[in-house]
Amino acid sequence: MKAEIIAVGTEILLGQIVNTNAQFLSEKLAQLGIDVYFQTAVGDNEERLLSVLEIAKGRSDLVILCGGLGPTEDDLTKQTLAKFLGRDLVFDQAAQVRLDEFFASRPASARTPNNERQAQIVAGSSPLPNVTGLAVGGILVAEGVTYVVLPGPPSELKPMVNQELLPYLSETSEQLYSRVLRFFGIGESRLVTLLHDLIDRQTDPTIAPYAKTGEVTIRLSTKAYSQKEADAKLAQAEKEILAVDRLSDYLYGYGEDNSLAQVVFDLLKEKRKTITAAESLTAGLFQARLADFAGASDIFKGGFVTYSIEEKAKMLNIPLEELKKHGVVSDFTAKKMAEQSRLLTGADWAVSLTGVAGPDQLEDQPAGTVFIGLASAQGTLSRKVLIGGRSRSDVRYIAVLHAFNLVRQALLSKENLV
Repeated sequence: MKAEIIAVGTEILLGQIVNTNAQFLSEKLAQLGIDVYFQTAVGDNEERLLSVLEIAKGRSDLVILCGGLGPTEDDLTKQTLAKFLGRDLVFDQAAQVRLDEFFASRPASARTPNNERQAQIVAGSSPLPNVTGLAVGGILVAEGVTYVVLPGPPSELKPMVNQELLPYLSETSEQLYSRVLRFFGIGESRLVTLLHDLIDRQTDPTIAPYAKTGEVTIRLSTKAYSQKEADAKLAQAEKEILAVDRLSDYLYGYGEDNSLAQVVFDLLKEKRKTITAAESLTAGLFQARLADFAGASDIFKGGFVTYSIEEKAKMLNIPLEELKKHGVVSDFTAKKMAEQSRLLTGADWAVSLTGVAGPDQLEDQPAGTVFIGLASAQGTLSRKVLIGGRSRSDVRYIAVLHAFNLVRQALLSKENLV
């Protein structure tokens, strides 16, 4: 559905007020999957409004007019629309009752014939009640075009839109549905290259990749009349994406607000496993992410931050001579940190992170070199990760993502990774 918003009011053209209604309506319509292609402002002039309506009729399916419903002579939106459609203005009974009650409660207020305009609608319209004002709105379909008339004051327009217009449109138009796929371990350029053919020929659903620090998301979007219909289309698109070059190996979750940390936390709770960590370059970031979630004490009892080589030896009971022999940035140190932290806490799993955050080298290893250890009752492993071209904070953040992903893979693996 192609929509157009027409704001009526000379005060808008003079810059005396800001047209916030257009922004509000565009946002609400987008949520329903309705595309707003045009926004127009026109003064309180019948001839010019008629010309704008003629243009809108030829290019839009939904035409929304805002403003010009008041009692004064320059409030002519309903009158002009009625003339354009060749229809009469008629009184809405409920709006008349509201008008009567308003003036009955205010005897000092002078009621004039112009006030009656506020209770009128274009013949054939379905009234849109105004809960905060007196001017009734309306919605009608003529020659395949849906016309909506709304009051200008935002205090009256917004309740009418939220309570009356949006429910109507949601029943008669397709809505926008989305699904967000989250990937880790593959860069945006590589992902886009693999999906080039799918992206190039996309129609519905649409495929939109977004790069975030250390990960990539894909937003699939479609328009449908129901969640069930949308799910079927989104599922098919997801299936086609994951079938490309084993991309399913990199998919870790769904949703805008999901994260690797959340996925791992949920898996640990589901499997009733506990975890600990010994961190060097990340200085507790892994453990802090676990503690972000309510109920963290069920799976995380505590851990270690062993920044210096001396603290690694003292806190984790690793011989200092061995650490100096192999170096802090090494496979040996990562494994021993994981093994010892697990032994000292009795946790089911243990993670370790050691490496070079930068900007300078350490032990002849370039900035961004990270070793991640993982220990369980089945054994211990370590992974070397190179995080190049990043700031110190990004290296530490991405290292933690790699650690969570390693735990996720181990928890989901049918074969022991360690």
